[in-house]
Amino acid sequence: MTNNLTVIVLAAGGGTRMRSKTPKVLHPVCGRSMVGHVLHAVRAVEPRQVVAVVGHQRELVAPHVEEQLPGVVLAVQEDQLGTGHAVRVAVEAAGGIGAGTVLVAYGDTPLLEGESLRAFTAEHEAAERAVSILSGIVPEPFGYGRVVRDGDGDVVAIVEEKDATPEQREIREINSGILAFDAAFLAEALPRIGNDNAKGEYYLTDCVQLARDAGLTVGAYPLEDVLQTEGANDRAQLADLGREMNRRIVTRWMRAGVTVMDPATTWIDSEVELAQDVTILPGTQLLGATVVGEDAVVGPDTTLEDCEVGAGAQVVRTHGQLAVVGDGANVGPFAYLRPGTRLGEGGKIGTFVETKNADLAPGAKVPHLSYVGDATIGEGTNIGAGTIFANYDGVAKHRTTVGRQARTGSNNTFVAPVTVGDGAGTGAGTVVRDDVPAGALAVSAGPQRNLEGWTLRRRAGTAQAAAAEAAGDPAHKTSQDDGDGVGGTPSAGAES
Repeated sequence: MTNNLTVIVLAAGGGTRMRSKTPKVLHPVCGRSMVGHVLHAVRAVEPRQVVAVVGHQRELVAPHVEEQLPGVVLAVQEDQLGTGHAVRVAVEAAGGIGAGTVLVAYGDTPLLEGESLRAFTAEHEAAERAVSILSGIVPEPFGYGRVVRDGDGDVVAIVEEKDATPEQREIREINSGILAFDAAFLAEALPRIGNDNAKGEYYLTDCVQLARDAGLTVGAYPLEDVLQTEGANDRAQLADLGREMNRRIVTRWMRAGVTVMDPATTWIDSEVELAQDVTILPGTQLLGATVVGEDAVVGPDTTLEDCEVGAGAQVVRTHGQLAVVGDGANVGPFAYLRPGTRLGEGGKIGTFVETKNADLAPGAKVPHLSYVGDATIGEGTNIGAGTIFANYDGVAKHRTTVGRQARTGSNNTFVAPVTVGDGAGTGAGTVVRDDVPAGALAVSAGPQRNLEGWTLRRRAGTAQAAAAEAAGDPAHKTSQDDGDGVGGTPSAGAES
């Protein structure tokens, strides 16, 4: 196959059946827009140029297309007057297409693969056809345009369901709409496409008849995996395509050496990267550009978006976004890693811990029931259970720094900005408002006082008071204890 290839991607339609503020081609499937998947496949063919036809909500579609494929030529179809009109607009925007091959694809076929486009285009060029149709053989062709061939196998027509004869309706080869053209023929044929039809539109498939009338060859290339050509017109079809794409992604990773305990409850986006011997447990969603290292275990019931998980790490029942988990580290269960979290090698973010913009050095641990926001925690430091890093003063965020090998007590509050030195400690219940020098112990609570008899005085008649009395509250013992009970009261079960 030569590289003298122009690809035209049609992405101008409104997609009214989606019933959405979002343009149809921008709806995501496995972490990438539908048109993004198509452009990804097109890029693999290494075309000379790509022209994307935009129209409906082009102020949203055009920037997205340019982001996905820098250097793309944009063509604006002001009025959606059919596929033939759209391709004519594309050719004009490109300043003509010269010689070579023109491939026309659609922006709502997310399962399309580059290898399929490559094989289709190569077969078209080898056969030296004027027009080639990417077709498919399906068991139930109802509703599709049929590819009608002559005795020599050449395509003579594409017949729509409503126009087909009973014999033609038995044909199981269908038209996907994806077409390849000899560029010179297409340039000559486009101005001759008419709109004498019920919709008054210019249909690109009319080129088949124009080529036949000119005595040129028209053929079809049946794609075995016909689902690659399926589009989505509504949300139900979009969900079906997403489910099928996820099945393919999960299967591909399992064949690459990843253990997926339950493929039915595992979702993996198209940009995710997994190393060999990763284990994914049920109910796990790996989204965006998440990367998971060798021998790591993720799940169950975990969602990670744009996260990095190191080799041998374990992430259990966790929600994470834009976070980094180092090699051999442990997270969860029931942890929340917010953006900016960085957990070093061998570290731990434990049960019911929330972190945000927090940098934990190797071996640092926050095991239980804590909020760590805008903090730096040194190597080997342990943060006690129930600790709060109070990072917000009502106007601005401030940062707390805890040095290496520090040991902080339970139920601490660090009122930022504050620094705790290397090897320092804090007592249980301490509110740290000032810096703690290296090696020092910070305490803020006063000495304990016991107010004897408080329960019976202030909680009389309650179960708490009864328990205190039964235990022999010293403030309520009487000097007339007769030995049968406490404070002169007969003990339970005593004879009177």
